[in-house]
Amino acid sequence: MRKGTGVKATVFLGGGRITSALVAGLRLANYDRPIIVHDRNSRKLRQLKKQSGVVIESNLRRALEQAGLLILAVRPDSVRPLLEEIEKLDLKKRDRPLNAVSLAAGIPMSKLRANLDPPLQWARAMPSPVCRTARGLIALTFERTFSRKAKREIRNLFEQVGTVLEIPENQFDAFTVTFSSSHGYHALAALAASGQRLGLNRQISLTAAAHALAAGILYWREGKISLDRLLQEAATPGGTAAATMSAMDSSGYKRIIKKGLRAGMAQARKNAKLV
Repeated sequence: MRKGTGVKATVFLGGGRITSALVAGLRLANYDRPIIVHDRNSRKLRQLKKQSGVVIESNLRRALEQAGLLILAVRPDSVRPLLEEIEKLDLKKRDRPLNAVSLAAGIPMSKLRANLDPPLQWARAMPSPVCRTARGLIALTFERTFSRKAKREIRNLFEQVGTVLEIPENQFDAFTVTFSSSHGYHALAALAASGQRLGLNRQISLTAAAHALAAGILYWREGKISLDRLLQEAATPGGTAAATMSAMDSSGYKRIIKKGLRAGMAQARKNAKLV
């Protein structure tokens, strides 16, 4: 950021995968606010600067001094040490609250508030790595102290990279385990591998599996046909699709998904205890 411009930056604390995805999406959307990334890992910083042209800042105090909006983008087990480090910098000298957004899965705002005094006011966001293409999905929730203007600023940031849903914080963990793009990748890998075992080569199997998942879901999203009707349309009684779905359901398909989501919820509760 050029000194003397008076424009405060969007500062990311943490230069990992989700920061990389968000920055890439913001660049694609021509986001016009300066972006600064702080991380202790100099290799990550150099790579981000090379990929996206962000300003890198290894000094935490200098990064915070330039922040108009703060994005906490570290792993859940790194949140407490980072907040303790920020606390030592005595941000109370600021003349107005700094809006901060945590991307840490499972850690509620009550824990963030308890471990760092004002003038920070907290929001939480859960963005998808698909934000890299500016076609992501992001959940947002805010502290009650947020003004309309402050909310609009944060919504504007995330709307650059995808669709934004504002949801109650008590739904965040369920959203997190449900919306992950890992479901699609996991299903694609499993379906394509099964197709290969039936004799398809890898590329043809991946193409077929991708169509089954992505094209079908896109048809549902862009159309006005109910999911139940599409299921009936795709699985004619006595046909191969109907036989396939019936066998999958009887083998515990829905039960396995339910079990997986519950495991993700349990991990989120563990993360909350880290702070």
